[in-house]
Amino acid sequence: MVRFTLFGIPVEIQPWFWITLAILGAPRGGDGATQEGILVMFLFVLAGFISILVHELGHALTGRKFGAQTAITLHAFGGYAIFPAARFSRWQDFLVTAAGPAVQIVLGVIFFFIYMKTRGTISPFAAHFLGDLAGISIFWAVLNLIPVIPLDGGRLLVSILGPSRIELSLKVSMGVAIAGAVALFASGKGPFFALFLALFAFQNWQELNHRRRS
Repeated sequence: MVRFTLFGIPVEIQPWFWITLAILGAPRGGDGATQEGILVMFLFVLAGFISILVHELGHALTGRKFGAQTAITLHAFGGYAIFPAARFSRWQDFLVTAAGPAVQIVLGVIFFFIYMKTRGTISPFAAHFLGDLAGISIFWAVLNLIPVIPLDGGRLLVSILGPSRIELSLKVSMGVAIAGAVALFASGKGPFFALFLALFAFQNWQELNHRRRS
C-alpha cells in the first residue's frame, strides 16, 4: 500500500492498481520478458498512474473548492475521490463529477499534440510514453462518460435528472449497460468491459428493485 499527500489531499494506492496496469501494459507475444518489453510495460504503468491520478484530482480539487474534505484511492480498475459528510447541490455535484473526465481529456489532448510534434525527434521510448499518456487519458475519460451508474456519465445523468427521477436514471443506465454488454459480446471485442457493463446492469436492477420495495 502506497500513501502520500498531494496538494493537501491524502492519496492511497492499493497494490492491485499497479498489478492491473502491468497486466494491461504487458507486451503481447514473445517480447514481454525482454528489457525493452519490461520498459514498455513500466512506461504504460507510469502513464496510467499519472492519467488516473489527474482524473481523480479533478474530482477532489473541485469538491474541495466547494468546502468538502476529500481523499483519493486508486484501486484495481481505476479510482475514486471521497467526500465524507459533503452536501453538494445538484449543480455542484455535476461540476465535481464532470471535472474528472474534463481535466483528463485536456491532459490527453495536450500530450497528443506534444507526441505528434516530437515523435520524430525523441527516443522511441519517450514517444511511446507520450502516446500512452495521451491514449489512456482520452480513452479513460470517454469511457467514464458512458451514462451508466456508477461511472461518471451515470452520475452526471443522476445530477441532470435530479433525485426525484432516480428510478428513471437507473432504467436508462441499465438499458445502456445491457446494450453495451450485448454489443461487445457479439463483436468479440472488449469481453472484460462487457462483463463490467453486465455487472453494472445487474447492480442497477438490484437498486431499482430495492427502491420499488421501499
